[in-house]
Amino acid sequence: PGSSFGFCFALLKAAAPKSIPEAGRELAELVERLVDIARSLQKQRQLPESGPENKLNVLGMAFSGGVDHSLISPKLATSNIAEDKMRDILHDLEDIRRKLQENFTGKEPPKEQRQVKLPEGLSSSSCPQTDQSLLASRFVQWAVSPTFDPRSLPVSLELSEDRRKVTVTPIPQVYDGSHTRFTICQVLCSQAFSSGQQYWEVDTQQCSHWAIGVASWGMSRDQMLGRTRDSWCVEWKGTSQLSIWHMAKETVLGSEKPRVVGTWLDLERGKLAFYSVANQEKLLGECPVSASSPLHPAFWLYGVLPGNSLTIRPVKV
Repeated sequence: PGSSFGFCFALLKAAAPKSIPEAGRELAELVERLVDIARSLQKQRQLPESGPENKLNVLGMAFSGGVDHSLISPKLATSNIAEDKMRDILHDLEDIRRKLQENFTGKEPPKEQRQVKLPEGLSSSSCPQTDQSLLASRFVQWAVSPTFDPRSLPVSLELSEDRRKVTVTPIPQVYDGSHTRFTICQVLCSQAFSSGQQYWEVDTQQCSHWAIGVASWGMSRDQMLGRTRDSWCVEWKGTSQLSIWHMAKETVLGSEKPRVVGTWLDLERGKLAFYSVANQEKLLGECPVSASSPLHPAFWLYGVLPGNSLTIRPVKV
């Protein structure tokens, strides 16, 4: 693979002066080759290994309800970081390739990437039609900026001063022994919703495994999101799998990690929807919700890796 990168660089360096369209087409072909190389490297990293470490990997990724994942080995955690970086590199290369194709080869992105599925009841007549503002312009009037509730915080998590960033800490924190604290790496927000429509966004780029959703305040403090009757979530397993969970039932959505997750809670229609809103906005999945008590934004973070964090960010217009 290294020689391939060197060959591609040599081609660029030795290229004679060309027109902008010609150079653009050649650059698009180069990026295409880099994407192929990155995919090849990714597949090599994903080859199964034998031995107890691989068995631990399989068990660790199972994410069964009620299990704290702080016992997974440092070797596995390091491997997960490398795989996440490789996925990020591949994602960036594919994004560059797409933009080059649009500008120099006359190709448009796939139709499904250009369309944004909207929740029921939202109209496009009064909103801008550009791809970048399409989603936010429809949700901004329902946007909220919730804050993490310190009463639900386990000793393995700590909050920023503005309570909009939660981070896995390497040293257990000293909190009071309240029964409202989770025993695993989960936290609820202070805000609760019992009616209407709300929308908020969470930056996931600094977290290798996570779950984002809603739950009632009465959710069991030793159960994981999506494994109870009163909690729903979208979960990234860190193994190229994105799923929706409720009552321990998993619905697989895809294999691409969203960098920013938009959560749309429509209690008028009893619907919860998740969107990817970092680069190109698209619906990830949706599920019905029904709760006898108010629902709080809820989060789980991978507790093995200190520094893993989730951030509630302002909704961009």
